[in-house]
Amino acid sequence: MKSIAIRQAFLDFFESKKHHIAPSSPIVVKDDPTLMFTNAGMNQFKDIFLGNDPVPSPRIADTQKCLRVSGKHNDLEEVGVDTYHHTMFEMLGNWSFGDYYKKEAITWAWELLTEVYKIDKDRMYVTVFGGDKSDGLEFDQEAYDVWKDLIAEDRIISASKKDNFWEMGDVGPCGPCSEIHVDMRSAAERSKFPGKDFVNKDHPQVIEIWNLVFMEMQRRADGSLAGLPAKHIDTGMGFERLSMVLQGKPSTYDTDIFSPLIAFIEGQTGHVYSGSDSKKDIAFRVLSDHIRAVSFAIADGQLPSNTGSGYVIRRILRRAVRYAYSFLDRKEPLLYALSGVLVSQMGHFFKELRTNENLISQVIREEEESFLRTLARGIQLIDDIVAKSKQAEISGDVVFELYDTFGFPADLTALILAESGKNYNETGFQKALEEQKARSRKASVQDTGDWVVIREVQGTQFLGYDTLACDMTLTRFRKVTQKGKQLFQMVFDRTPFYPEGGGQVGDTGYIESAGVRIPVEGTFKENNLIVHVTSKSPEGLDPEVKGVVAAEKRNHTTKNHSATHLLHHALRELLGTHVEQKGSLVESGYLRFDFSHFSKVTDEEIRNIEIQVNAMVRKDYPLEEFRNFPMAKAKSMGAMALFGEKYGDEVRVIRFGESVELCGGTHVQRTGEIGFFKIISEGSVAAGIRRVEAITAAAAEKYIFERLDVIDAASEKLKSNDLVKSIESLQAENQAMSRELESFRKQKSMQVKAELIDAAELVNGVQFIARRVHLDPESVKDLSFQLRRELSPAFVVLAVSENGKATLSVALSDDLVEKSGLNAAQIIRELASAIQGGGGGQPFYATAGGKNPEGIDAAFALARKVLGKS
Repeated sequence: MKSIAIRQAFLDFFESKKHHIAPSSPIVVKDDPTLMFTNAGMNQFKDIFLGNDPVPSPRIADTQKCLRVSGKHNDLEEVGVDTYHHTMFEMLGNWSFGDYYKKEAITWAWELLTEVYKIDKDRMYVTVFGGDKSDGLEFDQEAYDVWKDLIAEDRIISASKKDNFWEMGDVGPCGPCSEIHVDMRSAAERSKFPGKDFVNKDHPQVIEIWNLVFMEMQRRADGSLAGLPAKHIDTGMGFERLSMVLQGKPSTYDTDIFSPLIAFIEGQTGHVYSGSDSKKDIAFRVLSDHIRAVSFAIADGQLPSNTGSGYVIRRILRRAVRYAYSFLDRKEPLLYALSGVLVSQMGHFFKELRTNENLISQVIREEEESFLRTLARGIQLIDDIVAKSKQAEISGDVVFELYDTFGFPADLTALILAESGKNYNETGFQKALEEQKARSRKASVQDTGDWVVIREVQGTQFLGYDTLACDMTLTRFRKVTQKGKQLFQMVFDRTPFYPEGGGQVGDTGYIESAGVRIPVEGTFKENNLIVHVTSKSPEGLDPEVKGVVAAEKRNHTTKNHSATHLLHHALRELLGTHVEQKGSLVESGYLRFDFSHFSKVTDEEIRNIEIQVNAMVRKDYPLEEFRNFPMAKAKSMGAMALFGEKYGDEVRVIRFGESVELCGGTHVQRTGEIGFFKIISEGSVAAGIRRVEAITAAAAEKYIFERLDVIDAASEKLKSNDLVKSIESLQAENQAMSRELESFRKQKSMQVKAELIDAAELVNGVQFIARRVHLDPESVKDLSFQLRRELSPAFVVLAVSENGKATLSVALSDDLVEKSGLNAAQIIRELASAIQGGGGGQPFYATAGGKNPEGIDAAFALARKVLGKS
């Protein structure tokens, strides 16, 4: 079966079993502080398991995009090294929320595998949970009894907690599980050793394909287990592994999921993939895997960056570039073109790939070009380190600095060092790396306690669209320690506080109980709970409180959010319908809007955008709000969706005139409340992504008044009402004076040059000059180049001493470099020690700076000594 048919057969089978087929949630997780990426099929249903969300359908099936590159489930370093690990993968799953349980889950799994996919029953083994004394858990007799009616009992294996008790992370839903394994070895191999000996032993041909999780517990922060409100089924079958089994391939990389990607890499590089464990074949697997992770992440809203999940995506991308560079001899961008192959393969099912095809390609290409420059720079730095070091082993700290400062991978540094017969101290590198990780953990550590449940209530009802104050009942709270500060997070049955989301910041304000006011410092959403952050413990307070939102801050934020919608509409009207929102930030002081566009927005375009937005403001469009609106109707209205967001069957639609968007944020009642809209900056944030920053209302008024004040002050200073003409006159005068100054500088430089040539000494057959000069840096460089060309052979050392600092330059004539082997870059490092500094450069010219001007004469003496030895 082709992979497309395999996926569809799964969904069709469970649809026939009365399952609702749900779309995949985005691979980048929002509203869940415990996860960066979706790493399992159950992530989007976590709050249903916990009882915080209503059950949308008792039976669901889907294929979920997953990424395992951070936290507990991190497969990154194994990817490519073996033939079955992946960063991004699809997880086929069927779910029961308090409906069917173990018997149906097991029998349907067996039916699908043996009757639909027709996998040989004699090749399969199953595992059941064997119990665990530390958690007080018994052997899963119920699952065993179901299995023994389907498969021989000697094919049922009792497994440990490590293998057969599934946990999402350190906290969260969990439960015993039952795995299905397939033995893909040859008949000869199977006759020698039974497959059960290799189950869960990381054998590449005896593999787990399906995990049936019986979700009935949750792990608390203190390590204890508690029962869930209801028992659920959560299954996950690896799509790539299933395809390998059904296509009879030795690895997932040989299936039609990866073969088009590998074929493209072969065509682009001239290398052939053989499936071995060679560095070349590892590179093929790395590239074909990583392009999937990076492309899907970008399509779901996560651009490469230097922090958080963006840093993880950048790291994956750079890992792929490094393998292509080192082992496939590819020095030019390749991955951006490979993304097009992926889109043609999977864009039919995952429409977000097609929608964002140009963006994916542009972002990847810019990242590739940037890192390739870093690689070239890193190689030069390593060459300098090799030339300078007299030892065979390079310090681990030096290698870590290359990694930390330039993003240069340690294993690539090791490869280049080996070519020069050197290695590096791996222990020192690991120590420096661990110290950095410790600093990072300390800076971001958050110790979160378990929820103290006051009242069992499902989710939080948000009333903030209609009111800024209401009575609330505390339902749960927990203590959090972050960066040494103790905070409390509280959840209420209802709230007027808007939780951070959709680009809009969370509300602040206060909670009042029996005359005591507790400031609310921020509000965010965790799954379906609206969490209020305070510095004061709610313990001892009456759970019945009043919540009041900071009205002025909310008012300004609301104006900016509505203005963002008008801006989005104007951008699409004036720049084109290719413009799509790619991120936003809406707070009380200003708004920020990121959008797809592949060129700078000109000043004229910015002015026209401002004119159109302000025209919509003056039309005073009323807010048209559609709550709990069917998604199909919203699409027919032309509603724009937020980048990377997941929407349900019912949505909220916001319309101002012709601007129609899906949005959960707060808005003005009429556009006239925005007052005035002004763009204050425009620029690039990534390939194909532009950013506009703007202000509204009182902030825009203040901005305009301040600039008018500057104009008035400038007119007063210049005694002119025509500022442009006055400035042009000043510029002309300045240019004339600059030309005159440059003429004086050249005359002085010529005079100094003549003096230096007269003072040149013949040392070891070379024209040697070592003198202090009183010139600016550019003049020193010009003079050095003139002397190295006019004297032959020439060795010129010039020094400048200013403000307690010293600079040195060394210039060598070409013939001296060629015949003597002298290198200015090496010489300058030796001379720099005399002035307590450092430097570098090229073989014929190099510079250094230092903090000890008194060492200049000693540097001259060292230069004379170097020349004397040549």
